[in-house]
Parts: sequence; structure tokens; C-alpha cells
Amino acid sequence: MDIALHLLVFLFLAAFVAGFVDSIAGGGGMITVPAMLLAGIPPLETLGTNKLQSLFGSGSASLAYGRAGHVNLKEQMPMALISAAGAAVGAVATTFVPGDILRLALPFLLIAVAFYFALKPNVGELDRERRLSVAAFSASIVPLIGFYDGIFGPGTGSFFMLAFISLAGFGILKATAHTKLLNFGSNFGGFLVFVLFGVVHWQLGVAMGIGQFLGAQVGSRFAMKNGARIIKPLLVITCVGLAIRLLMDPTNPLRLWLGW
Repeated sequence: MDIALHLLVFLFLAAFVAGFVDSIAGGGGMITVPAMLLAGIPPLETLGTNKLQSLFGSGSASLAYGRAGHVNLKEQMPMALISAAGAAVGAVATTFVPGDILRLALPFLLIAVAFYFALKPNVGELDRERRLSVAAFSASIVPLIGFYDGIFGPGTGSFFMLAFISLAGFGILKATAHTKLLNFGSNFGGFLVFVLFGVVHWQLGVAMGIGQFLGAQVGSRFAMKNGARIIKPLLVITCVGLAIRLLMDPTNPLRLWLGW
């Protein structure tokens, strides 16, 4: 389908903002997915195209954090491949796993994550004691969150950050930096499945991807300059905002059950 110029500009700007937010706290899909639906992109094509443009944002942020020395991209690559594999399995599983269960539980999980970061006073820049070995973390947490990203998606970055901070003992900036490459992996795994199903709008995805790339460059530099004082509140705001958006969705199972 052809995209009118004014809609293309609108979606480019939405992707830039999403890239900025996602590079700091995750949740960029909260901006890009509704924007594409508003522009008239079919739902399944929206999901496939969102994976393509998200690759630019997560890849851009990964490069920025890697160049600054906050993450060793080469050492983290095996973990990113595991994340990609988990997401690919999750994307395939969307054909037979009831999504209503995830849609019902996710807002409350996101609110719990927001409370964790808002009320835990020692979430800062310094690393703490690791609770889970690298091997155990890679074999359990990474594929599980990757699977979730492939099957549903919203809040993936927030869940990776929570895992890195609470189980790997990372400081908040280090957790943010390590999250981006794993998010790139999960985006790539899901993207491959959507390509096989032929539901990716390539021109729009690349155009929005450029916006994502630029936004992520600005956002990652902003995060590295300000550290926990900006990452922590933005993460809380993003989680709460995403939870509210999911609860306000007219098709949310909870709303249908309550008759709202």
C-alpha cells in the first residue's frame, strides 16, 4: 500500500520519539504501534513492520552504549542469539497460544515493575551482588523474555532491565546498555517469522527505522549523561503509561469481562 507524505512524516516523527524513549526505558512500541494503526496500516502488517523499524532503534542504542564502553557487544552476542531464538519460537506460537491470557496479566505485571523501581531506593549506578550465574541467566531468563517478545511484546525492555538489575546485579545504566542488544535479538527473531509470513511493509519500516535510529542515538546519549536520575523515573512512567494504554484498549479481556 502507498503511504501519503504527511502520514510518512507523522510516522517518522513517531519513530524518532519511540527510539528516544526506548533507548532509555523501553516501551517504544507503545508509540509506534498505535501510530501505524492510526495511519491505517493493517494490524498484522503493523506488527511485522514494527519489528523491522525496532531493529534500527535497538541496534542504534546498542552501538552507542557499546562505543561508550557500557557493554561489550561481542561478549553479549551469544545471549542476543538466544533471545532471538526465543522470540522466533514465540512468534510462531502466536498461532495457537491464547493471547487473552497475556493481555489480561500484562498491565498488572508492568505496574508491579513500576512499583519495584519507584520504591526500591538502592537501584542506582553501582553494580551489586549477582544472584544468578551468566550461564543460568542465559539459559532461563533470556529465552523466556525473548519468547514473550515474540508472542506479545509490550514491556520487553522493561522486563530485561528488571532481570539484569534484580538477578545479574547490574546498575541501572549498565542494565539499560545490556538490554538493548538482547532487545535487538528478540526483535530480529520475531522479524524473521513475520518476513516468512509476508506481513512487513519494507518502505515504511525503513523510513521509520531511520527515525528510530536517530532517536535512539539522542536518547542513549541523554541516558549516559544523566544516568539513574533520568532512567529510573522514565522507566516508571513508561511502565505505568503502557499499563494504562493496555487497560484502556476496548478489546482488553478485563474490560470486556467487566462490561466497561
